[in-house]
Amino acid sequence: MPRALEGLRVTDLSHVLAAPTASMFLADLGAEVIHVERDLGDDAREFGPFIGGHDKNRSGYFISLNRNKKSIVLDLKSEAGKAVLRDLIKVSDVVLENFRPDTMEKLGFGWEAIQRLNPRAIYCSICGFGHDSLPEYGSRPAYDMVAQAYSGLMSITGPEGGPPCRVGSSVGDIIAGHQAVIGILAALVHREKTGRGQYVDIAMVDSLFSVLENAVARYMNAGEIPGPLGGAHPAITPFQGFKTKDGQWVIAAIGNDKLWAQYCRLLGREDLTDHPKFKSNPLRTDNRKELIPILQAEMEKKTAAEWLAIFEKAHIPYSPINNLKQICEDAHIAHRNMLVDIEQPVVGPMKVCGSPLKLSETPGEVYAPAPMLGEHTEEVLRGTLGYSPERIAQLKAEGAVTAAA
Repeated sequence: MPRALEGLRVTDLSHVLAAPTASMFLADLGAEVIHVERDLGDDAREFGPFIGGHDKNRSGYFISLNRNKKSIVLDLKSEAGKAVLRDLIKVSDVVLENFRPDTMEKLGFGWEAIQRLNPRAIYCSICGFGHDSLPEYGSRPAYDMVAQAYSGLMSITGPEGGPPCRVGSSVGDIIAGHQAVIGILAALVHREKTGRGQYVDIAMVDSLFSVLENAVARYMNAGEIPGPLGGAHPAITPFQGFKTKDGQWVIAAIGNDKLWAQYCRLLGREDLTDHPKFKSNPLRTDNRKELIPILQAEMEKKTAAEWLAIFEKAHIPYSPINNLKQICEDAHIAHRNMLVDIEQPVVGPMKVCGSPLKLSETPGEVYAPAPMLGEHTEEVLRGTLGYSPERIAQLKAEGAVTAAA
């Protein structure tokens, strides 16, 4: 069965994480993603863990983000390399990059130039503060940590009363990558109606600010500046992790008063159900500092396994707090095909995350390993662009392109 985005071609100038996340999902859905790399490769090829030795083709980090893609190596400082990129853009549906905002203009591939080359192309850029920014932000470099800090996310992350904390994964990059896919797909639908491409400007700071949900609402409507609360929810109580008798942690997510009554019964503390300080969620939240130690003392009377069995039987929303060993060995993750086997060149058999895009007819899937550096250079030049063997040889001799060794 054809994949959902089969026939769509993406010229992918991305590196490291934000835009590679976007192109990974497009590739999972069947788009032909041509990852344009410099001779040293995507920076991510230097990030560990390395599988079987330090090598640009053995980076577990790079492999995890670049399955299903092709790799070509172009020297975009050379006119010959730029000419190849122009030819690629002419036959592509999407151009994707996450350089600093002025980089593509300096290379001669800003939005206006891309429009001239291919009026139907969707051009998507991802950067820290956006291309349409205040002048002082226009060339400011940004990594995920910068976006997490600037957006306000770090100010509400971490233990209560503790210092600001970075979220444990690079959500500034990853959420921006997800939102880029939404923008690209919307632009493609618009193109079907109008025949025109358009520019998709994704800022990592925007992406994180847009998902702060109740924190923004609390400040804008109540004037409250939220702070970190550890694993607790700022507006629902109890809605957090509790340490159990055996030192493990269990989440109890008590999202309404009916669940509260059930939870109190399971704890053997029916006296708390209609307590004047705890009988409604707003009251429980206002009196959190008094309530949580009471609940914690009760949760420490049983092991995690005992509480999980009790909550399961009573249909209380719960979860163990899994570490990476536990979740990677979890039966449900296996059932959902969220870890899949690939045969990675040089490395051999390995497991990578599966696609979360579970469509009934055209699901996302991992159907090819990550490419070796420059693995598809000749294939793209010859097959996609129709270059002659003589021209390819000349480009190689000039150093404008590089093929895999």
